[in-house]
Amino acid sequence: MNLDLIINKLNLKVLTDNKDFSQIQPSHGYVSDMLSCVMTGAGQHSVWVTLQAHGNIVAVARLLDLSAIIITEDAQPDEKTIAKANEEGVILLSTEENSFNIAGKLWELGLKDK
Repeated sequence: MNLDLIINKLNLKVLTDNKDFSQIQPSHGYVSDMLSCVMTGAGQHSVWVTLQAHGNIVAVARLLDLSAIIITEDAQPDEKTIAKANEEGVILLSTEENSFNIAGKLWELGLKDK
């Protein structure tokens, strides 16, 4: 499974610069709004599902080398956060759906926990 498939199947909006998403192969999924939980629970190359949209999510994603962050419930990061994500190579995606629905859809697509 690749990130391009996830973006298309879940109808996600790409907030950061476009990349060749078909070459990005997420290994796991992780859902949490607590940064400390993500830092201890998400695996490298995971897709992180969260309602958080502030700049600290970029730092956590970079630290863990995550494949992407899906921001739910139409929460929108500010321009500074998006710029930092682009600078750090972190992919930000968004959806109007809630985290529970997105996690279920990722599971159905075959993305499991670590």
